[in-house]
Amino acid sequence: MKPKAVILLSGGLDSAVTLFFAKSLGYELFCINFDYGQRHAREMASASILARKAGAVLKTVKVDFPWKGSSLIDKGLKIPTGRKIDKIKKGGIPSTYVPARNTVFLSLAASFAEVIGADSIFIGAHFEDSSGYPDCRKVYLEAFEKVLKTGTKRGIDGRLKLEFPLIDISKKDIIRLGKRLSVPFEYTWSCYKGARRPCMECDSCVLRAKGFSQAGMPDPLVK
Repeated sequence: MKPKAVILLSGGLDSAVTLFFAKSLGYELFCINFDYGQRHAREMASASILARKAGAVLKTVKVDFPWKGSSLIDKGLKIPTGRKIDKIKKGGIPSTYVPARNTVFLSLAASFAEVIGADSIFIGAHFEDSSGYPDCRKVYLEAFEKVLKTGTKRGIDGRLKLEFPLIDISKKDIIRLGKRLSVPFEYTWSCYKGARRPCMECDSCVLRAKGFSQAGMPDPLVK
């Protein structure tokens, strides 16, 4: 019987590569996607297609952040673009940070993993991404793995671990890995805005464009 894995699948590029990486390891795939009041549903639509392409089960969970506090869930706040991104990177965390989002998502993933008897939880966080969000750092993920090992039944039994395979590699190398894994990049969505085409101005678009350029590959979403 195959080992089971829960994959946090947003529908973005990194989570898609993580999903297909877990598939390459021979796991039975269970994806969890979150509807948390984000500005648009493009990523969720992408997650549905990606899960189907990978032969994975997909569960979408509704999460309510009633206090907002992020430009990804509060349309009254502007998403940083252009020079504002450069200013942020010199110090500080951008308004697109959703407070403690990964802690909430990983906790729900841990509960799901316990119920289905999963062996691993996969998250696609990596050091170069997300403008320095505190919950995308390796030290944070290592700390959460300790939470799993001490705060869940399967963790205490040594049967549940947290996997973050992209944490130490660049966006360029993530894209190259995705190509080797035959990830259908045309179904991913990275832009913080929900227009028909990527805005090419937000931090997520900028990082994605830089990654494809450095990897020497065209982005199928940009024509």
